[in-house]
Amino acid sequence: MDRTIRIQLKPTHEQKQLLDETTRQFTQVFNAVCAYGWQHSEKNGVRLHHATYYDLREAYPRLNANVLIQARIKATEALKSAFDRKAKGRKAGQPQSRQCPIRYNERTSVLNWQTQEVCLSTVEGRILVPFQVPPYSSKYAGYQVTTADLCIRNERYWLHVVVSVPEPDVPQSDEVIGVDLGLNRPAVTSNRHFLGSRHWKEVERRRFRLRRKLQSKGTKSAKRHLKKLSGRSLRFHRDCDHVLSKRIVEHATPGSTLVIENLTHIRSTSKIRKKTETSRRLHSWSFAQFHTFLSYKAQERGMQVVKIDPRHTSQTCSQCGHQARNNRRSQSVFHCRSCGYQLNADLNAAYNIRDKFCLAQGGTSVLSGPLSDGLSSHASV
Repeated sequence: MDRTIRIQLKPTHEQKQLLDETTRQFTQVFNAVCAYGWQHSEKNGVRLHHATYYDLREAYPRLNANVLIQARIKATEALKSAFDRKAKGRKAGQPQSRQCPIRYNERTSVLNWQTQEVCLSTVEGRILVPFQVPPYSSKYAGYQVTTADLCIRNERYWLHVVVSVPEPDVPQSDEVIGVDLGLNRPAVTSNRHFLGSRHWKEVERRRFRLRRKLQSKGTKSAKRHLKKLSGRSLRFHRDCDHVLSKRIVEHATPGSTLVIENLTHIRSTSKIRKKTETSRRLHSWSFAQFHTFLSYKAQERGMQVVKIDPRHTSQTCSQCGHQARNNRRSQSVFHCRSCGYQLNADLNAAYNIRDKFCLAQGGTSVLSGPLSDGLSSHASV
């Protein structure tokens, strides 16, 4: 399995100039291939290579040939994504980048974990740049490097290194854990763990009020503040997704199966009223990023993450199977109209998610049974 390490480079002033110039030419090649592919409706990598390679080699003779090919490969990936969006009727335009990260492979970069130095190809040949591995990524240091992307942000140079890590030797378990994701409670599992923090919602509210005030002000300083606030919010959501996915994996048995709802098109299918706080939080919900974090964390412990259809999971009684919209009395209370079974609504949904997957696999539904403490006895993390 592959893992990405984000390490910071420590180049000298002269090395920074070389890396900046190499990035500039790499970006120009990327944009040139994207422009050709978009104008000629071409997304095939081989045909794009034959149509653009020799002209670009002549226009950028100082750029390493393999680095130039990596720019074409990145442009091909961007074109395929854009054409796929266009075919689905979604908004799509010609891919273009102001600063495209350079992609290095084993032919254009050599990373030495012992000396903590990396050899990179530039427009003036190869340079040797020292780097520093952060403590939280040190467990991946020493593994074989497959590719690396050079990212320049705020005059800092980062190398996103992809390493190949062996699969974990974990015995498989028959346990299936349903996970209900929500806006009020970030995650509730069928093994009765209420995960996430109520504080996260208040942080979002406070930042929304500040952002609204700055937008109404409209001054230059307010716009600068808004830009800083945007990056801060993205980092906050990323941290929340990391913490939540880590807690879910920690509270599950290694080798088990985690079942979550498929929320791919929830923004377009949701019936939540527009211009409300719930609608605003729904549109800022980074569930795709969360799924990515949960998948790779679960993989390290031999777990599998699967998605199921989320329809009716919050309306169905996990005890008798009766489905009705009025079964859910409020956001937090589920009370079945048929059998009178009552428990926390999110916990009931987690049971249904687990049972739905078990039935789809041809097994028997795992009923929760009466829980007299269903509303109170749970772990909050």
